[in-house]
Parts: sequence; C-alpha cells; structure tokens
Amino acid sequence: MGIWDPPTEIGILLYPNVASATVHGLTDMFAIATTLARERIGANAPILRVTHWKPNEAGDKVECVSDTHPQFDNNLVAIIVPGSWQGPPSGQVMERLVRWLLERHSAGSTLCSVCGGAFVLAETGLLAGRSATTHWSFTGKLAESFPEVRVDENRITVEDGNIITAGGVLAWTDLGLKLVDRYLGSTIMLETARFMLVDPPGREQRYYSNFVPKLHHGDEVVLKVQHWLQTSAVRSPSIKEMAELGGLEDRTFLRRFQRATGLKPTEYCQRLRVGKAREMLEFTKKPIEQIAWAVGYDDPNSFRKIFRRVTGLSPGDYRRRFAVALAVAE
Repeated sequence: MGIWDPPTEIGILLYPNVASATVHGLTDMFAIATTLARERIGANAPILRVTHWKPNEAGDKVECVSDTHPQFDNNLVAIIVPGSWQGPPSGQVMERLVRWLLERHSAGSTLCSVCGGAFVLAETGLLAGRSATTHWSFTGKLAESFPEVRVDENRITVEDGNIITAGGVLAWTDLGLKLVDRYLGSTIMLETARFMLVDPPGREQRYYSNFVPKLHHGDEVVLKVQHWLQTSAVRSPSIKEMAELGGLEDRTFLRRFQRATGLKPTEYCQRLRVGKAREMLEFTKKPIEQIAWAVGYDDPNSFRKIFRRVTGLSPGDYRRRFAVALAVAE
C-alpha cells in the first residue's frame, strides 16, 4: 500500500443504547493496530480508518458522525453492529438501519455484529441460510426469532463469507483481531493481541457459557420434569421414570421434552451434570474422579469425554483456567 493510497475504512454503527465499550474498544484497537503497523513497516504501512455512523433525528438517513481520516471519501470496507443493553432498536430506527445495511452490503461492505447486534443483521434477511452466533444467553431467542438462521452457540466468532458475527459482550476483541488479521495481516494481529493482553482468535464461547434451560415453553408437564431434574439428574433417572412423573407414555414424553427444551432428556441431564461439575471445579480442590462420582458418573473417563464435548475443555484445563484463587490456594 502506497503512502497516498486510501485507508481501509471500518464503520461502527451507533443507535440508541448501543454498548459504548464495544464502540470505543474497537476504535482504540484499530488505532493501536495501525500504530504497530507503522512501527514495523514504516510510512507505507496500511491504515485502518474508523468511522462512526448514526441515524439522524429525522430517521431518514444514516450519517457519519466521527472519522479518524476525514480527508478521504467514504469507502466502507466493513461495518460493525454492536449490541445494546436494551435490546435491538425498533420501529423507524430499525427500518432505516436495515435499509442502510442492505445498501452497504450490496455495495460490497462486509457486515459484522457483536453480541445482540446479530439481531439487527438478522432483520436484514442476510443471515438466512447462514451460520451465525450471538451472546450465549441470546442464542435460543435468535434461533426462535429467526429460524432460517443456523445459530452456533459454541463459537465466539462465525465468519461466513462477507458476514461475521461475534458472541458475547467482550467478543468485540475477537472480531476486532479477526479484522486486523484480514486487513493488516497475522503478524500485526498477533502484536496487537499481545499489546492489549487479549487472547488471539480461536477461543470458543462454550468455555464461558452456563447451561440456561428453556423454561418458558408453556408445556407444564415438561416443566414439572425439568424442576425435578434439577435435584435428580445426578442419579441418572431413566426415561421411564421421567415419563411416569409427567404421566405420559415414553415416546410421547420424548417427543414433547425435545420439542419444549431443544434437547433429548439424556442430553439435558448431561448439561445439568456438567454445570454442577463446573461449579465444583471452580470452587473446590476435589479430585476430578471424586467430582465425576458426585455428579453421577461412575466412570471418570466417560465424565471427561462428556465434559469436553459440552464445554470444549478437559476438566483439568477448565479448572486451570477458571478456578477461583481461594479455592486452589488452601
């Protein structure tokens, strides 16, 4: 890239109650990456230009309200939609954002989201038939609201061509580093990660997510069984026991349980057991074999396999990463 070449412009979309930490964090990250690139490559290093875009008061336009390099014409290579603590916008604001994002996407911009920003992207219809992610506590709602989207609750970032979605609130670091890698290269991305003391991309969201069972499905029989399983899952109740508790035939119970919770009863019990095991790994020094037995597994090897399948980490790795200091320093 020559010294007079225009910089790569990344736009960040603002709307009411948008997560300011995401907006300012990404702005700072791209500035740091550009500085590091200049230090390593020199004056001809590529530049990341950051612009902020916001609907005007009339709601008929989306305007640039901040620009790190205003001397250049706008040429949005990528646009990021952050999340919001109050949920996605609605009404005229949402309609205007959707139209603008579709226009920019048609013009070649890569669209990205962080956390709840995925709901704004989903409103465009561009996620239909694609894989996407959002904060682990919102994945069920995203899948329910937009059934044509293939929601991935495990990965922190999902890159599907010219659309990239990132998971939880602080997943902006993963998305930002992915864009730095794309536009400035892997060396600058790794230097940026080291400078900011954040992990390079490659983590999985399931390392951090807790199992949040669906309880608002409206099936009172299944809900009764779910409440019972909170204290009974560790003793491996049979399908017959669960079905009898609900007053249903086995096959009817299986069908209704999976429809209501999104999981088979055995999978549901595994999630509950792993959840209890995670808590014990975080807050106690008990041996893994003892924890396996405490949550209902006679075979520690089976427990390890299931724990890794659910969380993406072995029990030992999980403890090393998440154990509370007081629990391991007795």
